[in-house]
Amino acid sequence: MNIPNLHPAQQARTTSASTQAATGAAPAPGSILCLDIGSGTQDVLLTMPGLNPENWPRFVLPTPARRVARRIAELTAEGRHIWLHGENMGGGFFGAAKAHVAAGLRMAAHPEAALALHDNPERVRALGVDIAESCPAGFAPVRLSDYEPGFWRALLDTCGLPQPHLVVAAAQDHGHHPQGSNTVGRFELWRDFLNSSSDGQPGANPASLIYDVPPAQFTRLITLQRAIGGGPVADTGAAAVLGALALPEVQARSAREGVLVVNAGNSHTIAFLVFRQRVWGVYEHHTGMLTTESLLHDLNEFRLCWLPDEQVRAAGGHGSAFAPDIPPETEGFRPAFVLGPRREMLRGHGQFIAPHGDMMLAGCHGLLHGLSLRGGA
Repeated sequence: MNIPNLHPAQQARTTSASTQAATGAAPAPGSILCLDIGSGTQDVLLTMPGLNPENWPRFVLPTPARRVARRIAELTAEGRHIWLHGENMGGGFFGAAKAHVAAGLRMAAHPEAALALHDNPERVRALGVDIAESCPAGFAPVRLSDYEPGFWRALLDTCGLPQPHLVVAAAQDHGHHPQGSNTVGRFELWRDFLNSSSDGQPGANPASLIYDVPPAQFTRLITLQRAIGGGPVADTGAAAVLGALALPEVQARSAREGVLVVNAGNSHTIAFLVFRQRVWGVYEHHTGMLTTESLLHDLNEFRLCWLPDEQVRAAGGHGSAFAPDIPPETEGFRPAFVLGPRREMLRGHGQFIAPHGDMMLAGCHGLLHGLSLRGGA
């Protein structure tokens, strides 16, 4: 895999921003730090020019929301009130926050941090969390952030690794929907993607989902982009399908017939119908609500473009949607390629794939592949 060439203007912007964020060792030309921030783990890859991708440094660490959840649980056990501050981030600490309030302890949140709990401040207050611009007296502050530049600077220095010239990152973003359902709103964004063509070609281009400037409703990605110094960002679903398409065998198969790509994540399972490296359908559900049998039923209906959106949502999922005018050459999207930490659910029902030998880094390789497609590397 080649390290992507970025457009000169983007190189200048992201190099400057990343240099400001990393004040330790000088950034290494061509080195990119890729982060795929999931609900259970954050999977990280540091590209190193001159080395084969198999030799690039990598980390699989607990996701930042788990760190926050652990800290909240510690303060709950100590009987202390909590003030959340910092930035919008993944809501994987939601259960710990509810347990804290249920224990009869107080919790407050800065307006920006409150977005990690819900887009609507009134819904946040309904959870028993006050909105406070500053830390109330006697409250313990807990900082929220998907990306801490100081942590990554120190970790790379400790490992004897260079600072990157660019940071790119993926995180799941439901979009900003203060008056509606985050789940339904998120899937409307997938529907919009399928019904638009950024380059005039049939089917939806997954590389268009790597954003130099995220859409305004993607508040988490906007916050994440600011934290990483201005580099490109994407949803984790986009990173997953691009990770599959980074594999030559998946590219070749999708050139001949439609294929099904399934990413079975810790919290969400997302599947894509792909033909000639374009996306023709999206399915998304909560992994914890699925059995192998129910997932197989949905996927079999999905690959035939028969799965009603209402049926998925009635079962607690996000939905299913299809692009218009699916070509007959797709032949039912029969070959299945499976990745993700919960892929054992589908053992024997598709080919397990692992870009450069590491399935957990598929999203990171997907970010690089998307940048390569856009930049012509």
